[in-house]
Amino acid sequence: MIDTTRTDIPEGEERLRLDVEDGIGVLTLCRPAKLNAWSWESTRQLGLFAERMRFDDSIRVVLLRAEGRAFCAGIDVTAPGGAITGRSGAERARNYYEGLRWAHERFAAFARLPQPVVAAVQGYCLGFGFELALMADIRIAAADAVFALPEAQLGVAVDAGGDLRIAREAGAGWAKFLALTGRRLDAVTAERLHLVQLVAGRDELDASARGVATEIAANGPLAVQGIKRDIDAYADAGLAAALDRTAMSAALTLTSEDSREGYAAKGARRVPCFEGR
Repeated sequence: MIDTTRTDIPEGEERLRLDVEDGIGVLTLCRPAKLNAWSWESTRQLGLFAERMRFDDSIRVVLLRAEGRAFCAGIDVTAPGGAITGRSGAERARNYYEGLRWAHERFAAFARLPQPVVAAVQGYCLGFGFELALMADIRIAAADAVFALPEAQLGVAVDAGGDLRIAREAGAGWAKFLALTGRRLDAVTAERLHLVQLVAGRDELDASARGVATEIAANGPLAVQGIKRDIDAYADAGLAAALDRTAMSAALTLTSEDSREGYAAKGARRVPCFEGR
């Protein structure tokens, strides 16, 4: 795993970039060659940027966007430190559990920013990419956006609470249907399920998302932040305890034989043979 004590982002290792423009903090996923695949290092940098933005009065709203043809295609399985080790299965599961709890703390710092977060999503928004988008307060999708939680197809549980947030937005039935099957959603269907608030043409995505962000930034910041806090207090009741259970489920499945089989089958482009162990 990565060094969680670092507070710098070395040149050439950027996973995200922050620019402040007219009251908007534009947070950009900036690894288009990797389809903005996510890693432990991405999580560390997200936490750093959340801390920078939290008390920045020049940022009234955050625009979360991505470079390239995909928003985020999921976890980067080739990233250094991707695998967590241990001297036994129990120790490895414990280490995964603590690692996921650390990640959840970074995600919470981002999701609970006082400023509203508007996500602009294009292309693939899969696995953790979908979970990241669901951490935003408002989601705007390009017509070519594709959403999915394919983790169960690899033999692992959804690890960042995306299924919980789908249950909050679209209902428990849809959360189970999507997470248990791994099926993909197009942008129009995602809008129908209230997982996306607006759909725009691919060429209009940036302008649409910035337009919404600009509307929010023009409003009274104390009122805007109070509204976000109040709605979240209602909508997220029970989320913290559920996320802890999520971390444990993910830790146990990530250290299972089934997950090894799932990733191996994915790499070999064959159907996995799961045995429930």
